[in-house]
Amino acid sequence: MAKKTKKIDTPIDQRETFVSIQKSFADSDISVGEKLQTLYALQQADTAIDKILQLRGELPMEVEALEAEIADLKAKAARISEMVDEYGKFITENKLGITECDAQIEKYKSQLENVANSREYDSLNKEIENQHLLRQIAEKHISEAKERILAKKQELEVIKEKMAVRTEDLKAKKQELATIVEATSKEEERLLAEREACAAKIDDRTMSAYEHIRHSCNNRLAVVSVFNGNACGGCFNTIAPQRLIDIASNKKMIVCEYCGRILVNPEFE
Repeated sequence: MAKKTKKIDTPIDQRETFVSIQKSFADSDISVGEKLQTLYALQQADTAIDKILQLRGELPMEVEALEAEIADLKAKAARISEMVDEYGKFITENKLGITECDAQIEKYKSQLENVANSREYDSLNKEIENQHLLRQIAEKHISEAKERILAKKQELEVIKEKMAVRTEDLKAKKQELATIVEATSKEEERLLAEREACAAKIDDRTMSAYEHIRHSCNNRLAVVSVFNGNACGGCFNTIAPQRLIDIASNKKMIVCEYCGRILVNPEFE
């Protein structure tokens, strides 16, 4: 008794084209003609969805970019506010330092009245001088910190003004996008359901080739009908007469020899 040969499924290559799957195209639960019609219907649904997305234009990307910019501005404003707080703490610390210096100066001055010798007198004067220097340094630190706070607050105001403008822009863009989405949502939902129904009938290998061709073409057309009676509807090159007969038969997958798209019967339209 002869052994049955087991079919081995080769892994799907995401770079596959319709040319590479021509031999296995007919190996399906549905007929070649039905499969071709399903692919054409899938292409029509995708083309209609593309038109809806084109209607929205670059609005989704513009909204995303504005949201990212506003988030960056908020983060920058938060960092500047933290720096202002740190400068405020630094000023407070230096003010406390000045108070301590004044207290030390007063203490050393009172001690000068009871010195026993010149050496002790010179030592106390040196301490007083050091405390005055420390006081001057603290005052300089306070002055510099105040200047930095002023500069940072001005920078913060500029950021807040820019943020307000960008927020208004975002609000307008979102409103515009919402209006378009609302006007097209039902049609898009219908087309997506139609696309899903078509895709469910097509095997994974053919779908992989379809997606590869679609994303490699500028017009995103992977399945096209015959144009003007004798030309490819994708690249508009002339099709040989015998291939036109094969296309009309709906019994073979015919691929354009110039662009690699599937060519289908114009009657499918």
